[in-house]
Amino acid sequence: MNYTLNQIPERTAKPRISGYTMAMDKGLSLREAEDFISVAGHCTDIVKLGWATSFVTPNLKEKIDTYHDAGIPVYLGGTLFEAFVIRNQFEDYLRTLEKFNLTFAEVSDGSIDLLHEKKCDYIRRLSEYVTVLSEVGSKDAAKILPPYRWIELMQAELQAGAWKVIGEARESGNVGLFRASGEVRSGLVEEILTKIPFESIIWEAPQKEQQVWFIKLLGANVNLGNIAPNEVVPLETIRLGLRGDTFSHFIDLEKA
Repeated sequence: MNYTLNQIPERTAKPRISGYTMAMDKGLSLREAEDFISVAGHCTDIVKLGWATSFVTPNLKEKIDTYHDAGIPVYLGGTLFEAFVIRNQFEDYLRTLEKFNLTFAEVSDGSIDLLHEKKCDYIRRLSEYVTVLSEVGSKDAAKILPPYRWIELMQAELQAGAWKVIGEARESGNVGLFRASGEVRSGLVEEILTKIPFESIIWEAPQKEQQVWFIKLLGANVNLGNIAPNEVVPLETIRLGLRGDTFSHFIDLEKA
């Protein structure tokens, strides 16, 4: 840090299990990726190349290598996994991970109908090669899963070999964990937390109000994802109680 302030929440250090920030790259250029790393690389734990943007991104290998050289793992969005699977090209997907030296992968079924047993089988198979993140929840706002079903799915996917499960919200933050307005389904989240350890979940929370809600509930070291590159540093200040939204949350005025 650039100077000293008392009563700052203790942040876990990279490589960390909790306090994870997953940034979503939706098509940054090489220079933009370099600029992003220069200002926010120390706050970023992993980068997701959103949905299937990697299919059309120029200089893809160079960009992935740029992140890797900075010590930031990269993975391809779950929608790309689904695009391979629905075309019966899972082996091609494995070769793609190898081609780009990717050590993380996301398994999701937000856009396709996939038997859950089959999804867990993909998690098991992939976990033999890479670290797997699995996403729970649908991208279809009309599909509302009850809390018990979220818990069952998360438990099964962790048991199948997923390193962490991701709570679906899309890049817009208005499905899955959230209502169409962006409001958190608080009862859902709190019920999930009765059965799933908080460090095993990455909550997609692209909107500032959502990030604030999770930090107030679970503290500075909650795992948050789908963070826009230009919002990673602002998120870090929210985690540390250095933005108005959490300014009074971590400080004890009697000890100041």
